[in-house]
Amino acid sequence: MAIEDDILSIERVPTLRALGRDALRILAIGAESRYVHKGEVLFTAGDAADSGYVIQEGSFRLEGASKQAGELTAGPGTLLGELALICEIKRPATATANEPSTVIRISRSLFLKMLEGYPRAAHVLREQIVARAQQALTELSDVRAKLDTSQTPPQ
Repeated sequence: MAIEDDILSIERVPTLRALGRDALRILAIGAESRYVHKGEVLFTAGDAADSGYVIQEGSFRLEGASKQAGELTAGPGTLLGELALICEIKRPATATANEPSTVIRISRSLFLKMLEGYPRAAHVLREQIVARAQQALTELSDVRAKLDTSQTPPQ
């Protein structure tokens, strides 16, 4: 695929789209495209993660390390391993191709170098992370309030 096609694929990911086209061009130029056969494992839960994957074509089944984690399906425009782009982390799930698929692998080192060269993109990413953290805290507070209410004995 051409660089412009890769940029368009990366742009489908809302988190990455917000970084701006110039930053995405750097990612597309430095990233690797990879074909994944049906049934092939892209990564395994518990593996050290050093990159994220943008799904271009096809889909993947994501299975958590524990039975309680459940199973999800991810398709084109999904970024697998988002946190791996900015910090050391272990893969929380195993990703297996449901069908012949293509992904764009973005290494952490490439992503961090891009952020160094595009401080505006780094600022946008920081704001997104802060907003998500605030949303998660709000949701946790709501759950806690519901649990506290349900555990209060009747009078």
